[in-house]
Amino acid sequence: MASVPDSDFAFHEKRRDTDHESFLAHRRFRWLKLATALCVAAVASYFLVDVEPRHNGGSWYGYTLGTIGLGLIVWLSLLGIRKRRISEGRWSLKAWTSAHVYLGLALVVIGTLHTGFQLGWNVHTLAWALMLLVIVSGLYGIVVYATLPSALSDNSREMTRREMVEAVEAIDRQVEKAAQPLGREQADLVIAALDEDIFHAGVLARLSGRHTYCRTTRALENLAHGVRDEATDKVRSLLGRRKAQLDQIRRHMKIRARLEVWLYIHVPATIALLAALTAHVVSVFYYW
Repeated sequence: MASVPDSDFAFHEKRRDTDHESFLAHRRFRWLKLATALCVAAVASYFLVDVEPRHNGGSWYGYTLGTIGLGLIVWLSLLGIRKRRISEGRWSLKAWTSAHVYLGLALVVIGTLHTGFQLGWNVHTLAWALMLLVIVSGLYGIVVYATLPSALSDNSREMTRREMVEAVEAIDRQVEKAAQPLGREQADLVIAALDEDIFHAGVLARLSGRHTYCRTTRALENLAHGVRDEATDKVRSLLGRRKAQLDQIRRHMKIRARLEVWLYIHVPATIALLAALTAHVVSVFYYW
């Protein structure tokens, strides 16, 4: 049996370690350290460099920080393109994402120092505000991706979305058969519940998980206050199971919505930021 060279063994051990390593802790927090050093250097130079009459974006120091910030923003915005290319090594997706997070946070310091704390109602402040919006929405994305996938897994209980829907459909067939002996009013409520589109919900309903006008809940409440007999009790029991299954699906929808909603802010805000930065740079050189 051929032996494995020590160098290959060490390589595979290292590979396994990095596979289980979070992008936040990539290479022992290499990008956190670099971003922190960049921020410390920017803050120290801000107080050490003497600019007359005061720090502002139009000074040589402001231009320097602005150029660094602009370069970082353009480079960080390329993460979406980088995700479509699979590679390993120094610039793996994990390394790029780690740099994206920490250097993005460093932009709060660099971008703010670039302004010299001179903010007003103009395109320059708009670019700064959009930068902060992009960063804050990105922070939300980090938090939800660190916490919600486990909640999504716990809620699914090893069921796929299709299996959840099939479970509701199986209950619906039983409800439809059991509801035959019911009176007209109660039967209409049950039919309305079965006809409800379980995936039709507004943005707020998806994010909150609160479906105020759930027809299944309404039918259950009506049957609870009506005449109690064997047929009614059977339908109520089945509707209770249906509601439990709907709750699971809606929790799934809520978690998915909270996982994805930040992208509907982060990506458009990034595009708006790049547009505002273009206007900012053009106006600066036009009036320079």
